[in-house]
Amino acid sequence: MPVTKTAKRALRVSKRKGTINKVILGKLEIAIRTAKKSKSAKNIAAAISLTDRAAKKNVVHKNKAARIKSALSKLLPKTKTSGSKQPRRRKAQKSK
Repeated sequence: MPVTKTAKRALRVSKRKGTINKVILGKLEIAIRTAKKSKSAKNIAAAISLTDRAAKKNVVHKNKAARIKSALSKLLPKTKTSGSKQPRRRKAQKSK
């Protein structure tokens, strides 16, 4: 147990922040689970948003957040592009 006044205060603050971090992490894990299960764009976007917020608040490391977002974005349904157009190539001009 802390002895000094500042150590007691630090313990109170760390407990408070710990409970908030647990709530954020719990919401994130639930969102990831539902996104993986349903694979709908809405749930995946919500999970990605929660991941960004958790990384911003330093609840998860930014690289872990990037891994989570990468895995979630792979679950998104493939969208069809408008035709299979390839970029036009310029014809080589003859030198005079």
